[in-house]
Amino acid sequence: MPDSAIIPISLKLVAAMDKRICILFSVIILLAGCALQRDVVTLDDRLAQAEKRYSESELKNKKLETQLDEVRKTNEQYEKELRSRTAGQNADIDQLQDEIRTLRGKLEETDYLLKQKITGFEELAERRDQKLESLDKATNSNKDRIVRLEQYLNFDSTTSDQKKKSISGKQSRHKLTEEQAYQSAKQAYDKGNFNAAREEFQKFIKEFPKSNNVDNAQFWIGETYYREKWYEKAILEYQKVIEKYPKGNKVTASLLKQGFAFLNLGDKVNSRLILSELIKKYPKSNEAKIAERKLKGMTP
Repeated sequence: MPDSAIIPISLKLVAAMDKRICILFSVIILLAGCALQRDVVTLDDRLAQAEKRYSESELKNKKLETQLDEVRKTNEQYEKELRSRTAGQNADIDQLQDEIRTLRGKLEETDYLLKQKITGFEELAERRDQKLESLDKATNSNKDRIVRLEQYLNFDSTTSDQKKKSISGKQSRHKLTEEQAYQSAKQAYDKGNFNAAREEFQKFIKEFPKSNNVDNAQFWIGETYYREKWYEKAILEYQKVIEKYPKGNKVTASLLKQGFAFLNLGDKVNSRLILSELIKKYPKSNEAKIAERKLKGMTP
C-alpha cells in the first residue's frame, strides 16, 4: 500500500481514538460529577443534621442556664434569709447574755450586801451582848455591895427574906415541867415582860432541847426583839429558827418576820428577796399570802 493511502487511514484512526478518548473523559467527568453531587447532598444532610443538633443543644443549654439562674437566685435568697435569721438569733443571744450578766451582777451585789449587813448585825449584836453582860456584872456587883451594906446596917432580916424568896423562886423554876416552863415564858411574853420572857425561853431551850416546842421558843425569842424594835437582833434569832429547825412549824413565820424586819430597817431589797423566797418555797402557806399582799403594797 502506498504511503499516501496509509496517511488518511492513520488520520481516521487518530480521529476515532480522539472521539473515544473524549467520550471516555466525558463519561469519567460525568461519573465524577455524579459522585461529587452525591457527596455534596450527603454533606448537606449531615450539615443540616449537625445544625439541627447544634440548635437543639443551644436550646438545652439556654434551658439549663435559665434553671441554673433560678437555682442561684433561690440559693441567694435562702442564704440571705438564713443570714438574716442567724443575725437575729445572734442578737437575741447577745441580749440574753447581757441580761444574764446584769442579773448575775445584781445577785452578787445583793448577796455581798446581805452578807455585809448580816455580819454587821452579828457584830452589833455581839457588842450589845457584851454591853449587857458587862451591865449584868456591874448590877450583880452592885447588888453584892448593897447586901453587904444592909448586913452592916443590921438589915439582915430583909436580906434573908429576899434570899429566901430568890432561893424558893429558883427551886420552883427547876421543878417546872416542860409544859409549865414553856407556858411560864409565854405568859411573860404576853404580859410584855420581854426580858424575862427571853431569859425563860433561852432556859427552856437549854433544859428541853428535844421538846416539840423548842422551835417555837426560839421564834418567840426573835419576837421579843422585834417587839422592842431591835430588828437586827430579831433577824438573827429568826435565822436560827430557819437553820436549826427547818422542819418545824415556825419557818414560814420566821421568813415573814425577817422580811418585815428588813423593811422596818429601810432595806427594801432584802425584804423583797426574803418575801419572794417565802412565796416560792411555801406558796400555799398563810404567810405566803400575807407576803404577796405586802409585796404588792411596797413601792419600788
